[in-house]
Amino acid sequence: MNLTACGNFSGPMAAPFHQGMALNFMTGTFQRLLNATRHSCAGIGYTLRHEQAFRLEATLLIVSIPLACYLAKSLIWFVALVGSVLAIMLVEIINTAIEQVCNAVSRDFRPEIKVAKDCGSAAVLIMSVIAISIWASAIWELFAPA
Repeated sequence: MNLTACGNFSGPMAAPFHQGMALNFMTGTFQRLLNATRHSCAGIGYTLRHEQAFRLEATLLIVSIPLACYLAKSLIWFVALVGSVLAIMLVEIINTAIEQVCNAVSRDFRPEIKVAKDCGSAAVLIMSVIAISIWASAIWELFAPA
């Protein structure tokens, strides 16, 4: 295919245009990544300060890392064990976001808001059951008679 048919990609303007695009892309992408990281850290900080359940889960994460080193028979088991605790924390953050949005909409009792908050809470419960199952499986595999 002839690229000139799609647009003028040659001539004196082509090189500066593409060089400028690369520079803008790199600095723009880096700035967006930096901003996203700042916002993510702010979200984690908020949740740590305001959600007791998240603080408990953060404590469990700290405890789970050395425990997973002991229990895990392989790298895959280690990632599953620690990842399951991180997944609970992830769902807890999403639950907090749902609760905050619902509170911003209305503080009055509304059945739809109750359903949204209950579903967020249920998601945390389901992820907790999954994590417990993963940890129980690792313990069983380690200590079960061969």
